[in-house]
Amino acid sequence: MSVLPLVFTSGWASGINAYAVVLLLGLCGRAGVGGAVPDALQRPEVLAVAGLLFLCETVADKIPYVDTVWDAVHTLVRPACGAVVGALLAGRGDGSLPEVAYAALGGTTALVTHLVKAGTRMAVNTSPEPLSTIVVSVVEDLGVAALVVLALFHPVAAACAAGGLLVLGAATVVFLWRKVRAFLRRRRERRLAAAR
Repeated sequence: MSVLPLVFTSGWASGINAYAVVLLLGLCGRAGVGGAVPDALQRPEVLAVAGLLFLCETVADKIPYVDTVWDAVHTLVRPACGAVVGALLAGRGDGSLPEVAYAALGGTTALVTHLVKAGTRMAVNTSPEPLSTIVVSVVEDLGVAALVVLALFHPVAAACAAGGLLVLGAATVVFLWRKVRAFLRRRRERRLAAAR
């Protein structure tokens, strides 16, 4: 079985919550679910760190504006994690062309998904109530969990779903960008009015 769909899906999921991807893949591998999970992701210390960081992200991701700061910090972390998971899924560890290609695919997919997530979150944060941030975060977490587990059993279906969600997310960001620009314009006008 080609691991390409699994690399793409894990890259997509890493762009949303990289720690959840490492934790889910590692736990599934330790449970004997999905033979494609590399041993490095199943190590107890990797699972402990991923679990702790997943808890931090779970909290930070549900607080308006804190989530935006968290996303900014993770602009490098999520693509790097997508690339590392992609390379590990290639399974060679020798720097071969397939390993580099899978790392590039995982990292690039994670970066694009991360940018879509960050853009969507900026738009969501313009709403005056915090409930929308919590709802979006929970939906993202459930989507990551569902697609990572699906990818272990039906990698092609999971990759198709991840691709569809990526396109839908990009379209949503384009649609919501006007809302973000209006919010930033209002904030700038308030600052100018307060400075007078």
